[in-house]
Amino acid sequence: MSFELEGVEIEDTYAEAFSTFTSRVLITAKNEKWAIETAREATGFGTSQVMCPAEAGIDFEPESTPDDRPGVVIQICGPKKDSLEQQLLARVGQCVLTSPTAAAFNALDSEEMLGIGNKLRYFGDGFEKDGEVDGRSVRIIPIMSGEFVIENQFGITDGVAGGNFFILGGEQDSALEAAEKAVDAIRNVEGTITPFPGGIVSSGSKVGSINYSFLHATTNHPYCPTIRDEVEETKLPGDVDAVYEIVINGLDLDKVKKAMERGIKAAVKVPEVVKISAGNYDGELGKYLISLEELVD
Repeated sequence: MSFELEGVEIEDTYAEAFSTFTSRVLITAKNEKWAIETAREATGFGTSQVMCPAEAGIDFEPESTPDDRPGVVIQICGPKKDSLEQQLLARVGQCVLTSPTAAAFNALDSEEMLGIGNKLRYFGDGFEKDGEVDGRSVRIIPIMSGEFVIENQFGITDGVAGGNFFILGGEQDSALEAAEKAVDAIRNVEGTITPFPGGIVSSGSKVGSINYSFLHATTNHPYCPTIRDEVEETKLPGDVDAVYEIVINGLDLDKVKKAMERGIKAAVKVPEVVKISAGNYDGELGKYLISLEELVD
């Protein structure tokens, strides 16, 4: 069974999402250029836990910051608390500390905190100082270009990863346009990220492999248009030439659902979008089963 939205078929299926641990960092800098540049660097190589050490992305740009400078909030997600802490240390230490004029503040109200600033202070080699910015306890580390300011404690919480939907297009250009519009709509949902390049997955995967036992993930062959005639279990109509996936992580399930809803409603308005579907693994990957019909009905 399926239904239509804006004349586009919505498959009666669900997206399967899973639990993750999430932290948020507010990066500030002297201007918007350096805040965004630093945020992009700090969220690099953060697409999928299949091979990346964390999933990461830009969340939003706040209207105000503790030091009254332009800022960008990023999310970093990991399967375990200790690995997420290591990623925070590595990404803030190697990508924010090293970036011109940048500072790092906590952007997550949480009962559980990680002492990221308390650990990175040792880079100051004993010359670091305690300080306060807008009522926040910070460390001030002397660096060659001046000082690096970092908040002592950063929050960590349970989040949701892997919310997703597929955009099936009649041609690659229309499918990509729909994916871009979907990501633009999702960017307005604070508390969510789309961790892949430009928020779009070009090479969606399935769990495991048919032919290679040493691989944990391989191409999602039922959705590959160039081998449609070779694959008995193809899930592509004959008029589909490209499929893009949008993956969404968020602070909670409601935010992920809201982002999926907005993304789908934006995508179906693009001509030549044939169908919307989603990725799931029969409930074996994650505990969150997000019905497409319930999202947009």
